[in-house]
Amino acid sequence: MKKIVAVMSVLVLTLGMLTGCGGKEEKSFTVGFDAEFPPYGYLDDNGEYIGFDLDLAAEVCERNGWTLVKQPVDWDGKDFELSSGAIDCIWNGFTMNGREDAYTWTTPYVDNSQVFVVAADAGIKAKADLAGKIVAVQKDSSALAALNNEENAENIALRDSFADLIEYADYNTAFMDLEQGAVEAVAIDIGVAKYQIEQREAGAYVILEETLATEQYGVGFLLGNEELRDKVQDALDKMAEDGTFMEIAEKWELTDSVCLGK
Repeated sequence: MKKIVAVMSVLVLTLGMLTGCGGKEEKSFTVGFDAEFPPYGYLDDNGEYIGFDLDLAAEVCERNGWTLVKQPVDWDGKDFELSSGAIDCIWNGFTMNGREDAYTWTTPYVDNSQVFVVAADAGIKAKADLAGKIVAVQKDSSALAALNNEENAENIALRDSFADLIEYADYNTAFMDLEQGAVEAVAIDIGVAKYQIEQREAGAYVILEETLATEQYGVGFLLGNEELRDKVQDALDKMAEDGTFMEIAEKWELTDSVCLGK
C-alpha cells in the first residue's frame, strides 16, 4: 500500500509540473534552426544560441505564454525533423520562394538576396569572372537552388562555367576554405555574407554587386498547420505594429532587409 501511495504521489507531482495556472498545460514552441547561420541563428562564444530569428521567436513565445525551445538541426534534415514532430516550425533564414506549396507559411518578413563573396585582391569583379573558379555553397541552401534552377538559363550557364561547385554543411567552414584559398568564391545569403565579412580582417573580402537571385524569408510550418501559423502570425503582426519587430531588427543591423510592416 505504501508503494502504491508513493507512486500516486509521483504521478500527482508530475501532473502538477505539467500544468500551470488554471490547470492549463504549459505549451512549448520548438523552433528548428541552422546553428551556423548568423545573424539569424548561431552558437555564440558563450555557448548560447542567439540570433535575429531566435529573438523574434522568443518575443512570439512571450506574447503567447509559450516556452521557447531552440532546436538546432542539420539543414538537409530539416524536413524530417518537421514531419516527425521534433520541431514545430523551421525559422532560420528560411526561403519561401520555390517552396510555397511545400509548407504552411507566415507572410514574408525579410527581403533577401543571394550573392557571391570573394577576396578583395582576387581580381574578381563580376559573375562572369567566376568562370574557371572553385565556388563554395551550403548544402540544400537557396544559393544552391538558384544555381541549379533549370528555369534560369543564366544561372545554369554560370554554374557550368565554374571549375567546381563544392557543397558544404555550413558556411563557417566554407569561409575558412575561402581564407585558405581552397575555394575562390562563396555563394551565400547577403545578410550572412555581411556578418561573415565583419568577423574578418577589414577590407579583405567583398560582395559582388551582381546578385545571383532575390528571395523572401518566412516561418515554415508543416503543411496544413494553419492553427499554429496563425498564432505566430498574429504575434508578429502586433510586434510590427508596436515597433518591437523593428527594435529587434535594429539590434541585428537588419533594418534594410526586413519587410514586415513596411
